[in-house]
Amino acid sequence: MISHRPRCPTPRRASLRARFCFASTLVGLLGLKAGAPLAYAAPLTSQTPVAPVSDVIISPNSKARANPPMSDRPVDAEAMGPELSAIQRPPNTPIPPSGVPLLPTPGFATMSFTPLMPSEDKNSAHQIELDALLPSEGPSALLPPRLDALRDSDLNDPYYVPTAGSGHLLRAIDPMREWLRKRGFTFSFSYKGEAMGLMSGGIEKGMSYVHELTLQAIFDLQKMAGLNGWSVHTLVMERAGKAIQNGRVGEYYVALQEVYSLSGNVAAHLVDFYAEKKMMQNRLDLTFGRMSLTHVFATSPLLCSFMVTCSAPVGLKQNPAMSVYPKATWGGRLRFRPTRDTAVQVGAYSVSALTDNPSGWAWGAENTTGLSLPIEFTWQPFLTRNRMPGHYVIGYAHDTTRYADKISSVYPAKLADVRRGTRSAPADMMWVEADQMVYRLGGRNMMAGGYLMAGYVHTTPRVANISDQAYGGFSMVGMIPGRLTDRFGVLYSWYHVSHRRRLSQQLAQDAGLPLGSSIHGVQNSSHIIEAYYGIDAFPGILIQPEFQYMIHPGETHRIPNAAMAGLKLIANL
Repeated sequence: MISHRPRCPTPRRASLRARFCFASTLVGLLGLKAGAPLAYAAPLTSQTPVAPVSDVIISPNSKARANPPMSDRPVDAEAMGPELSAIQRPPNTPIPPSGVPLLPTPGFATMSFTPLMPSEDKNSAHQIELDALLPSEGPSALLPPRLDALRDSDLNDPYYVPTAGSGHLLRAIDPMREWLRKRGFTFSFSYKGEAMGLMSGGIEKGMSYVHELTLQAIFDLQKMAGLNGWSVHTLVMERAGKAIQNGRVGEYYVALQEVYSLSGNVAAHLVDFYAEKKMMQNRLDLTFGRMSLTHVFATSPLLCSFMVTCSAPVGLKQNPAMSVYPKATWGGRLRFRPTRDTAVQVGAYSVSALTDNPSGWAWGAENTTGLSLPIEFTWQPFLTRNRMPGHYVIGYAHDTTRYADKISSVYPAKLADVRRGTRSAPADMMWVEADQMVYRLGGRNMMAGGYLMAGYVHTTPRVANISDQAYGGFSMVGMIPGRLTDRFGVLYSWYHVSHRRRLSQQLAQDAGLPLGSSIHGVQNSSHIIEAYYGIDAFPGILIQPEFQYMIHPGETHRIPNAAMAGLKLIANL
């Protein structure tokens, strides 16, 4: 090790310089004895040169200063590049090198939770995501430099879950797909099947099967008709089967399979038919037409990788104001990014009963009861040198519809109308959701890594069956060496029945009135643990084994806890 202590004059040449050198040497020795780190203590071979070596003497009066050693400099995560092992793409990844897939694509969840079209401004830094109104950061600017890694180019990668392997099953028509895409038309056709069996507990053991066929298409009106920034989105699906929750488990609030019968057994249910316009040089996005509110509010692709929570938390899916997928309604939504790390979206949607218009085509037959007004704020930081994204969301929605008080829900109409202390009221909903990548593996895209996630939902107890929900879990990739695109997830959810609904049941029970065939006692709460392992089997195919365990089915203690296992299969043709 080389020491760089200064050379002092001989003792007989006692001078001011000698005294100063002795004092500085003594201070250095005292600091070494006290454990203070010294810049010269590290081997020279481990220090990275920051400037050419120079013998020029720097005068004390000069404004020039020597660069501090690298060990003394604060770590700047934005300036540092990611670790090569973290961004190396596996050969079978469904995501192209840019991280931005062609739209639609097998890489997107078939529920199309967010409208995505290329920017209307070719000079935009982000051809998929919006540009910020202000070039600065928002809350991320408060983070220390070693954590904040947000750059201008970090927002061009859409946030989605690869729901199937790369490519399509029908590779023979790929040239036709590309020919159509260049002329403004892209499409995808997919099959999703879910089979679940009750192994123990519940009401009746057995298997249940449901499936959906989905045809999604996007028309780029810029390429078709020269309308800059305009596009039209459509989605038609067929659903069939009978879900496991009602007859076998005894659960009527929580759908235990994503593909359930909200839309009925309809051959061609119209889910989406809306227009999108990007404007103000890719700084504002407007959508309007027929759509589901949970396409863009209170959802995430991580949630939709699980059966129970897709496309939104169950505490919100119970409410007609949320227009849960595939229930579509008339509405519009405006989205923008105030700063590079924040996003705001506001909307206005008509409200009708979830069971209205099961085909999706009979628009004039819907009985509109009010207006849903949601607003949502998102903070999206990129942390550490590996640029691990997080999504921290807070949202609120007000439904102007006046709903009957749940305290009269089990009473006969003639008794409910005259019962004192009840009134109709609008509904308010709020949600807080968060997910954060904790490690990066297998590429630069947002989903190439492991996430922790949690959330809480609350709805006005006077008008809701499920007034509160809390959940937490994780979603990890690369758990098995060599399987970097497989995903493993576990999610715990707690559901709490509205106290007004519970009080209604208690009063009815005391009065000797029946609670209904689907209610086995005064309801309180239930819990669900769900685990899955998504296997990127081969091009166009995802195989996903599932396990669920429900505590207190039916939100009572009358039904034994239910253990279920099954399989999800997604195929993109």
